[in-house]
Amino acid sequence: MSFPITRLRRLRKSPAIRNMVRETVVNRDDLIMPYFVCPGEGVRNPIKSMPGNYQLSVDLLVEEIKDLYSTTGIDKVLLFGIPEKKDEDGSVACHQDAIVPRAIRALKKAVPEVMIVADVCNCEYTTHGHCGTIVDGDVNNDLTLKTLAAQSVTLAEAGADIVAPSDMMDGRVAAIRKALDENGFENTPIMAYSAKYASAFYGPFRDAAESAPQFGDRSTYQMDPANSNEALREVREDINEGADMVMVKPALSYLDVINRVKATFNIPVVAYNVSGEFSMVKAAAQNGWIDEKRIIKEILTSIKRAGADIIITYHAKEFVLNSVSP
Repeated sequence: MSFPITRLRRLRKSPAIRNMVRETVVNRDDLIMPYFVCPGEGVRNPIKSMPGNYQLSVDLLVEEIKDLYSTTGIDKVLLFGIPEKKDEDGSVACHQDAIVPRAIRALKKAVPEVMIVADVCNCEYTTHGHCGTIVDGDVNNDLTLKTLAAQSVTLAEAGADIVAPSDMMDGRVAAIRKALDENGFENTPIMAYSAKYASAFYGPFRDAAESAPQFGDRSTYQMDPANSNEALREVREDINEGADMVMVKPALSYLDVINRVKATFNIPVVAYNVSGEFSMVKAAAQNGWIDEKRIIKEILTSIKRAGADIIITYHAKEFVLNSVSP
């Protein structure tokens, strides 16, 4: 049928009709809110490149996440750590007194309803800012697996509900799964950063996590932004090694990859709406160039429409508090 019998505008004539036929809806259960935890007490360091986000000491992180849960009902967070000191291979993150395990224990005591995803990587913990152990000027894949496995066990022991390796080393999901299982954590899921691209969108995060590489870049282990077939290979390998969820990062420039992953694999797909994507929205909003509330909803809807089941986003709290109808 065609016009005038078919009039597609009939299903757009009122908010009630538009809501009834809407194909994609983002709700709070889809969202994970990231946080950065740092040493000290009473510390709330603003992250200038990420307005509204902070490096928080454990005590203030607990209060912040209590407020998140009580005001929005968001019950999933992702933790990144800024350590007291760094070393050459990131092994400082493998101890129970490391910053993220301390934060996990405090949160589990204070807000047990909140699910904690713990990032597993070395870039925040190494003196050189790369994601693993350096040998001959590059990250050595197999040596790094040992640190990642040890860090994952430490995080699970502290009470992490999910561990999320973000390093992009070959074989790290298998190494982590083996270590978790051998230490009695066979029921701890792995959320693998499976298709993580060597992206320019990470700049503000590197300010927040104090993790910028001190030499070179991460293109020998993170993916080439030009490739999507390779992403499917990465995802397949992680699933075969035991990943319970797979992630595409960043999100907005990789909606096609999210869609291909979801269409190809019967597994929960996570998308990370990263710091640079967040900060561009904030900068434009501060200049009065965009309607921030509507833009945030449109962005998150596009990510879910592409196929993401779960969205990690710094917009999570404000989205739930300020969501508006289109």
